[in-house]
Amino acid sequence: MIDTIVLMLTNDKYQIINNNFKSKSPKGIYKPHIYFFRKNSFNQKTEQILKIELSLPKLFFGNNFNELQYKDFLSLNKKLVAVLQKMGIQTTESSIANAQVIAIHYSKNIPLTDGSTPFHYINKIKSANVQMSLDTNKTDFRNDGHSYKWHCNSYEVVFYDKIKDLENAKKSGKRAVETKNDVQLKLINKLRSNGTRFAKASQVKQNERIKPFELLRMEVRLNKRAKIRQLFKKLNLKTDLTFKKLFKPAISKKILMYYLDEIEGKRSALLDIKIADYPLLVSLFFNNPQLKLSKILQIIGLKKVLETMTIREFRNLLKNHHQRGVQRLFADISKVNLPKQESSLKKIRECLARFKPIRI
Repeated sequence: MIDTIVLMLTNDKYQIINNNFKSKSPKGIYKPHIYFFRKNSFNQKTEQILKIELSLPKLFFGNNFNELQYKDFLSLNKKLVAVLQKMGIQTTESSIANAQVIAIHYSKNIPLTDGSTPFHYINKIKSANVQMSLDTNKTDFRNDGHSYKWHCNSYEVVFYDKIKDLENAKKSGKRAVETKNDVQLKLINKLRSNGTRFAKASQVKQNERIKPFELLRMEVRLNKRAKIRQLFKKLNLKTDLTFKKLFKPAISKKILMYYLDEIEGKRSALLDIKIADYPLLVSLFFNNPQLKLSKILQIIGLKKVLETMTIREFRNLLKNHHQRGVQRLFADISKVNLPKQESSLKKIRECLARFKPIRI
């Protein structure tokens, strides 16, 4: 669903009644971030625009492990108006519901209960050859491999270990991907009591098995209104960019699915083939009679290379030469009939397809 959102109100939609918004929030209490900027209107008058930035689930639940549903909108909207009132900003539910959205972060917590870990999936994701597709200018693989991010000026795609990130935040906020974790640090005790990986052997009763439970988090952060418009046009999403209109699970699901498709589409099937070299060679000959021997041997060689490094590492190794040849090789491989393999990201896709809200 939606996590962080930035709303914009023109000066006729709000009134400052006191300066409580300048006060620092008590520890463990979540408040939206308020800031102002001046803008010239069409009649050359200067308007003071109010921006409201907040994590919707943190406001509503006190954490963003729990996820919102469509039916929560009216209660959420009412709560935001009440919180703003306490902060010294008077507005109406109608004004907030129809406020323009200038940035929005879509997210999904993906529960892993089969013994797999976020680290496993993050390593699969980072092997995708996404650089040419996502027009990114920076990738970030940090926290000992527990988070991965593609970043550019207008948007980011992020995957990280949600529980590990909370552990890091308890040590130091600077070590966490998530910001403003103070309000949800108390969840660590609840996660321990629920029988997660936090539980120690001494805490488990005899003959009681600890149920595996991990959370992989996916976020798509659209940080500019122009990017939101561009993406919505591409996906044929015809809607006003207001808080109420964008608060729809179907939109969130479509955005997240689009970027998962981008990642999977740029992740070579070679990466998941586990059969030995001889069967792979036979399969390539049998299913691709048009391929020359030299191309088949190139594919076998690339498979060997990708067992020791990621596609990105391979591309970086050759960044000063052979780039066109590398691009051509990957393009050729995408047209080759390879042995059918189950996608390594199937669990993520199934969770997005169901799109059921998580409650801790």
